[in-house]
Order: sequence, then structure tokens, then C-alpha cells
Amino acid sequence: MIDQTHVEALYDCDVIDNKGEKIGSVKRVWLEDGTGKPMWAEVHTGLFGMKESFVPIQQGQVTGGAITVPVAKEQVKDAPGVQTSGDHMSDREQEALYRHYGMIPRAKTGEHDRLGGDAAEVTLSEEKLDVGKRSVETGRVRLVKHTVTEEQNISVPVTHEEVRVVREPAEGNAGKPFADEQAEVTLHREEPVVRKHTEAVERVRLEKDAVTEQKDVKGQVRKERAEVERDSER
Repeated sequence: MIDQTHVEALYDCDVIDNKGEKIGSVKRVWLEDGTGKPMWAEVHTGLFGMKESFVPIQQGQVTGGAITVPVAKEQVKDAPGVQTSGDHMSDREQEALYRHYGMIPRAKTGEHDRLGGDAAEVTLSEEKLDVGKRSVETGRVRLVKHTVTEEQNISVPVTHEEVRVVREPAEGNAGKPFADEQAEVTLHREEPVVRKHTEAVERVRLEKDAVTEQKDVKGQVRKERAEVERDSER
């Protein structure tokens, strides 16, 4: 901010606009009546520095022998002319300059609010829902092996031998006639024999699958809104 300590350093220093372009050089500094605060710089502009323009310096910054002001060079070029009388600027002329540069003067002070590109501003904030996820246990599933006994009926084919008498004519030697003889055969049969053995027939395991579904999350958030309030014109 510019104050009375900068006044002497302002004379003949370069004036730089908000884009870094040189506007001109300061030839005169205008102070506010009563407070002595630097308000305007009378700047010589134009090709040969023959044109005089008024530039607001209340919010300027003095660095390196130059003053940077928050206005554009084009605005200064089109600023209304001011007819000063006795080193005094009328309220009407000053108001015209304020309107041109998009400023609202505060009552009884040299301070002002900026409009347009350098407008007074407030920062609006609002709350956002930060939705995350956490894992919770919903249950446990166990795979338990136990032994049960059941009856099985298996049909097994078995073979047995039977005797069949076969009669056929005899030929040749008659053997021992009229002597007692006997002949025998051994009969066999198959019987089921049950044995048991153990073999692996199946493997059973538990696996988990992730199933995604949509769930609605609700929450209250606060937001800031800006409203324009205008003081009643005097």
C-alpha cells in the first residue's frame, strides 16, 4: 500500500500497469484532503509524454524505482480529463475517475473497493462428502469333515458247478465187468468276498468371491453463498 512515506520517491518514477507495461512517469502526486494519503498520480503519457492522465495509486506497489498499479494501460489512456483548480480536484471529477477505473470510494477515506477484474472478493467454501470404505466382518463359514456310515448293496455275479450225468454208448474194452466202481468229481462255487480300501474321491474347498454392489450414502454438507448488498445512495 502507498502511504505518505512514499510520496517523495514517487516523483519521476515509472508507472507500470497490471500487465507489466510502462504507462508513463509520475509528475505530480495528489493527496486526500484531511488525511494526506496519496490518492492519484498525475502521469505524463503519450508518444512524447505530452498527455497528462490520472492514475489511482492507493493500492500501488513501489519496487525498484517504479510503482506498479492494479489498472491496465488502456484504462489510463481512456481516463477522463480533469480540470484542476488551485491544486484541488472536485468531488465530481474524482467520482468520474472512480467510475472509470471501476472503484467504489469509501466514505471520508481515500480507500476504495475495486470492481471488474480487480473486484473486491470473498472466498466461498463448501463441504464435500469424503466417502471411503472399510472392511467389516459379516460372518464366518467353516468347512467341517465328519464320518457317516451307510449301507451299500452291490450285485456280484458268482458261479457254481453242478453235476450233469452224461450217458453214451461204450466201445472197446469193457473194463472190470460186474465189479463195484465209483467215480467222483469236485464241485466248486464262487462266493462274494468283501474287503474295504480307502481312496480319495473328491476335494472340497472354500473360496471367496468379491461381489460389487451400489450403496447410497447420505450426509449433510454446508455451502457458502454470496449475496450483494448495496448501501442506499446518499
